[in-house]
Amino acid sequence: MPKIVLEHITKRFDKAGTHNAVQDLNMVIEDREFITLLGPSGCGKTTTLRMIAGLETPTMGRITIGDTVVFDSETGVNISPAKRDIGFLFQNYALWPHMTVYQNISFGLENLGWTQERIRKRVEEMLALLQIETFEKRYPSELSGGQQQRVAIARTLAPAPKVLFMDEPLSNLDAKLRLEMRTELKRLHAETDSTFVYVTHDQLEAMTLATRVCLMNNGLLQQYAPPLRVYNDPANLFAAEFVGSPTINFIPVSARKTGMHTAEFSTLGRTFLFEGDDSLVDLNDTRRDNAVLGVRPEFVHLEEGVMKGQVYAALPSGMETIVQLKVEGQLLTSVKFGGVDYNVNTPMYFTFSGSGLLLFDKESGRKLAKGSVKLKE
Repeated sequence: MPKIVLEHITKRFDKAGTHNAVQDLNMVIEDREFITLLGPSGCGKTTTLRMIAGLETPTMGRITIGDTVVFDSETGVNISPAKRDIGFLFQNYALWPHMTVYQNISFGLENLGWTQERIRKRVEEMLALLQIETFEKRYPSELSGGQQQRVAIARTLAPAPKVLFMDEPLSNLDAKLRLEMRTELKRLHAETDSTFVYVTHDQLEAMTLATRVCLMNNGLLQQYAPPLRVYNDPANLFAAEFVGSPTINFIPVSARKTGMHTAEFSTLGRTFLFEGDDSLVDLNDTRRDNAVLGVRPEFVHLEEGVMKGQVYAALPSGMETIVQLKVEGQLLTSVKFGGVDYNVNTPMYFTFSGSGLLLFDKESGRKLAKGSVKLKE
């Protein structure tokens, strides 16, 4: 199985060259990884996928799949998609409406010149793998959306591609089916020898499916790391805000460095001491309004501490309740686990607790450090 290497990949659609859909992207996708290309609409994730697949031609750069250079802007190499040994699963399932499930899966194998005996064996393997054996003789119009998606996946996997590309394949499904198909895709990745590259704007899909997340914004790579690292240790303000639901709390602070790993800052009418895991070399030792504290909702602990706010809204969902507090004119989001509810305007004590609080540079958005805070006595 191959690994995929992208070197200085840039894509411009306008002739003037003033806007880069993808800009100087460097990325290595290891063998058998499940990579999600994540980001908001227009960030360049689908363009990146299409360039690896050969459906889009980069303006500059070099792409290698395994030992083969499939694109090189300097030497003029540009191997066609059909010769890159890939499978592509689109947002719409693109099933032939006049063909049965069996015929849809076998069609590509027939074009590859496989014998009927070999085709029958492979289709049966795919039907069993996707658990759709009973639908073999049905037509797409006789299937649900989730069943059609399984057929599309079976058809794509049938030729045993080394790399499987998926462009938001679950976006047309309802919430329950999306969860079921995420489970199936995770299982399929574990049971096949293929590398999966998956485009989505849904950070929950990226978090639950990927071995690594490629987070993009405005054509630029923001962070490339395992999903829990992106969540717990985001590289910048964008990564912290985009990944996580409910979204992270950003609190402007007036901060100064007090030691190699320590800082003091003021916010919400209080003064806090910050102790970081990393050196605070990029924070000044004079007080400046140049920092932002990032606090995930699970680190805002309710009904304890000495800080006080009011309940702005409470959204119980059974397993947990999302609570918004109004504190010094600012809204903070917390998560309270269990079936609890609070009335609007209820006074509420709270505290920040945990070692996963984040300090960012306000101007560049870069993460300065991760650590813990306590009130200054």
